[in-house]
Amino acid sequence: MALEILSDVSPLNNTDLYRIFHVLDKNRDGLLSLEELNWLLESIGIIFSLKDLESSVGKSVLSLDDFVAFYESITKKDDRDDRNVRNAGEGSKNVEDSYLAMAFDVFDLNRDGVISSQELQSTLLRLGLWDENSGKDCRSMLGFYDTNSDGVLDFEEFKNMMLQS
Repeated sequence: MALEILSDVSPLNNTDLYRIFHVLDKNRDGLLSLEELNWLLESIGIIFSLKDLESSVGKSVLSLDDFVAFYESITKKDDRDDRNVRNAGEGSKNVEDSYLAMAFDVFDLNRDGVISSQELQSTLLRLGLWDENSGKDCRSMLGFYDTNSDGVLDFEEFKNMMLQS
């Protein structure tokens, strides 16, 4: 259940997953240990014991293919999940908001209730999803969803951004 937050953040493509894998593979052995994977999860606020993580993953180390399969397994939504959300009515809204709040907290590094372009860039960099040489600017990324033009995303703007993705 705790890993479902990853599926609510944003879908990652194979290039993103490859980059994340290689950032996490600290000892460069081509495998991710549970400790290396747990570092990523803890950095986005998901806390697992190594025993629980191994139970979720099913292995003590992951190859790149295993890592991609793991990501796909935790982000896959089946028809039962969709029916449960539709049938839950207002309760599903609270669950959705709860997941979005957890994702928001991953980016709101200084806990001031907004996400600045610096916080966005720092978080993307930490997750291995930011290339400093790309010339892209997080201000322009935020600008599209910054509906009140204050230069930051509040929770409602973040929520609108995530629900449009």
